[in-house]
Amino acid sequence: MSWHDLDLLEQALTHSSFTYESRQNSSENNQRLEFLGDAVLGLAVSDYLYRNHPHRDEGELTKLRAALVCEPSLARMARELELGYCLNMGKGEERSGGRERPSILADAFEALLGAVYLDQGLDQAAKLAIEFLRPVINDVLEGRLDRDYKTELQEYVQQRGNEQVQYVILKEQGPDHHKIFTAGVVYKGGLVGSGAGRSKKEAEQQAAKSALLELRREK
Repeated sequence: MSWHDLDLLEQALTHSSFTYESRQNSSENNQRLEFLGDAVLGLAVSDYLYRNHPHRDEGELTKLRAALVCEPSLARMARELELGYCLNMGKGEERSGGRERPSILADAFEALLGAVYLDQGLDQAAKLAIEFLRPVINDVLEGRLDRDYKTELQEYVQQRGNEQVQYVILKEQGPDHHKIFTAGVVYKGGLVGSGAGRSKKEAEQQAAKSALLELRREK
């Protein structure tokens, strides 16, 4: 995707902690774009559900929209896009785990949509919103929306201090067309959980689930 105004993209990727620490004007961070993107996202999802599910009543549509336009879903998409690594962020916020914080990731995703809306119009922004959310939409509609264990684990360890978790691929097995990955979670210098899956992301989710069980057992 090409941009007409790259300053909008830069603003969408600038967290308020960065402008605060650098003493820049607060209007240059992504908070206003997040406000705009929230409205764009709500309209895009509502329009998609209305047009593609004519037999669902208002209550069903409202529940579906709520499952899609929520912090875990948006943080998941931001993580898929690796927005956390792209953010301009203050050093203090970064040290406290800001690049993995679900609320910051969700806001960045909405800010990005707001920037696309201003740069390329509603149709393109809505199209991208649905395209990005397609995996979540499919999970919700098919009733198989899995828990986001990586987000749960991140929130859990943040409640216990500033230590962060890291994911490592411990091994890969099998041929390329049927490879199995084993991932591990490192916390405070030790391996606290591991899990396997047919993709690195699935393995990391299973490892996070294992780590959550272990850390809660130790509590």
